[in-house]
Amino acid sequence: MDGTSSGNLTDDLSALDFAAVAPEEFARIVKSLSAKQLAEVMRGELRTRILGEVFGRMRQQFRSEAAGGLTALIRWKITGEDDAVYETAIADGACRVTAGRSDAEPRTTLVMADAEFLKLVSGNGNPVTMFMTRKLKVAGDVGLASGLTRYFDIPKA
Repeated sequence: MDGTSSGNLTDDLSALDFAAVAPEEFARIVKSLSAKQLAEVMRGELRTRILGEVFGRMRQQFRSEAAGGLTALIRWKITGEDDAVYETAIADGACRVTAGRSDAEPRTTLVMADAEFLKLVSGNGNPVTMFMTRKLKVAGDVGLASGLTRYFDIPKA
């Protein structure tokens, strides 16, 4: 971050302009926090901002050349103080992200808690390990779910 710290993690992160934080910096922030600290910051308005920014960047981080002719609807259910649902529609070499649950049938649904979601999208969590330890639940096309990371540029901390 910028070196100034109030000593309160939630306050420090609330002051951040997430739109100005590079994916690699976000990955470093997530890596530096414990699961308990991640759960602490994923509350209220800060949680809404973080999820909005992460899903807002998916379109830019989408690798259309890797997706080829893939057509799929991926539903993300992030559990925490309440359930947040987003959908990623991949079709015609493009990625569209929407907040909320549509009436469409997803090809796969991923369900995980806040901390696991942040670890996954920041390159700090191994999706296979998360799945095997039941921290990541998959409904539908497990093969698609297992290969999702190749369709996005995921930062490394």
